[in-house]
Amino acid sequence: MGDTGFVVMDVGGTTTRTGHYLPDGRVTGVRRVPTAGIGLDPGTPVADLQRRVVEQIAAEAETTLIASGASAVGIAFAGPVTTAGRVLAGPTVWGGGGVPIDLADLLRDRLGVPVTVVNDLTAAVWRYVSGPGEPPFCLVTVSSGIGNKVYWDGRVLLDEGHGGELGHWTWRTDADAPPCDCGGRGHLGGIASGRGVLAAARSDARYDHVSYGPRDRLTNEILVAAVRAGDPLATETLRTALRPLAAALTSVFCAIGVRRFRVIGGFATAIGARYAELLTEALHEAGCFGLSPAEIDGLVTMGEPDDDHSLLGAGRLLTLDGVAG
Repeated sequence: MGDTGFVVMDVGGTTTRTGHYLPDGRVTGVRRVPTAGIGLDPGTPVADLQRRVVEQIAAEAETTLIASGASAVGIAFAGPVTTAGRVLAGPTVWGGGGVPIDLADLLRDRLGVPVTVVNDLTAAVWRYVSGPGEPPFCLVTVSSGIGNKVYWDGRVLLDEGHGGELGHWTWRTDADAPPCDCGGRGHLGGIASGRGVLAAARSDARYDHVSYGPRDRLTNEILVAAVRAGDPLATETLRTALRPLAAALTSVFCAIGVRRFRVIGGFATAIGARYAELLTEALHEAGCFGLSPAEIDGLVTMGEPDDDHSLLGAGRLLTLDGVAG
């Protein structure tokens, strides 16, 4: 690796973050801008949003490249990505539909440096790998959407972009099931993400109370503060949303035996330790075959209380891959 480091980006449904990953493993100069996608402009056609997002990514990367003299670019994207850096979908970024985008190739041609594109959770995993012999774990993000990745024996378990999309696991099949950003209904991400919990609260007439304000003005910040303060109604809303998430995690455990779930993501991190407590309660309720209550208590831990997971992970991944300018 050259001593100029890398440009690293985290493209999420709400915010795009760009920074300079240094040889000593730090990220500096992080710049945040609203992602030019569905969260900013929900009525815009998908094809237009795709063009806007791609142009935004290229412009942000170019700005940091010029300022830093970095040798390569690593992009963590909130959606399924192939090993060649082809983005297959971006439900929380530009909504359902749209064509796959060869993002890595497009950016290499424009920027003139090596470019690696991976899923945002794939990148984030590498922040939490201490080295050879790291036990298996499942990283779960709960933010504008829900995603996961499983680390096992030195690699992230994927098959050409498929895998790690628990947010699109179907929990409800009724006609009134909550919508998902991908265009489907009843998906975990539409129920248990920050957006899903907020939508559930806004549809609940019990929130028409002076302590909350009008339901249509509820925000995640209000709900987070209420849960942290022990508010019964907000806590009940979150508990209801966590039941399907616990069921999904129990399925992962039963299928492959992962016994460590580390939770990150803006919504969960904002609630903090209380989020882990409530999720653990839901896991006890769901049951984990073969585990004692004490073992279930140890399943969930919160990630680091910042939003640098994908930036640091992308930089570490480029370092491990030996990318050089």
